[in-house]
Amino acid sequence: MLDWSKIDSVFLDMDGTLLDLHFDNHFWLEHVPRRYAEKKGLSRQEALDDLIPRFKSQEGTINWYCLDYWTQELELDIALLKEEVKHLIQVHPYVDDFLETLASAGKRRVLVTNAHQKSLDLKMRNTPLSGLLDNIISAHQIGIPKEETRFWSKLGALESYDPQRTLLIDDNLIALASAQKFGIQHLLAIYRPDSKAGIKDVGSFQAIHSFQEIMPMA
Repeated sequence: MLDWSKIDSVFLDMDGTLLDLHFDNHFWLEHVPRRYAEKKGLSRQEALDDLIPRFKSQEGTINWYCLDYWTQELELDIALLKEEVKHLIQVHPYVDDFLETLASAGKRRVLVTNAHQKSLDLKMRNTPLSGLLDNIISAHQIGIPKEETRFWSKLGALESYDPQRTLLIDDNLIALASAQKFGIQHLLAIYRPDSKAGIKDVGSFQAIHSFQEIMPMA
């Protein structure tokens, strides 16, 4: 699937790629609606009917990923609510081994995420990932999400890389498509971002079930 001799940099998404997306899906579709319903005196369904259109209106924008934006919009402390369910944060199988093997093979390991800094900090505190990465970059440092092609050119100011010798692994198909349009040569999707959900339709992208499938030879 991959010719590692042609890859120097590995860009890795966080939520759904290195980490189980179950945490985020549960948080936004179960925990936030529950707390929102309590605050507003609504039923769960009434809360969902209010929240879902508001969520959808911001999909693919930097606001969707911004905890400060949703804190203001919903009048809830979103960062604090995330702490309430942090026990659900889980690293996908073989991630640690994969990242350690990348280092042994001389590959640069870069987390490239749309996650807000507060969410990023929470997940770094509750997983071993920070010690297994060479650089950590949030789209909020750049001001635009990975879904926009110009993100990948602006990224070069924070992380020097050759798109022809870079691998991006991401469960976000729009982000993969924008990276492909920019010229990133090697792209992989994730078949099961959420371990509690089914197999994802990844369209025309190659994808993996597990990082065990693409371990480089050290």
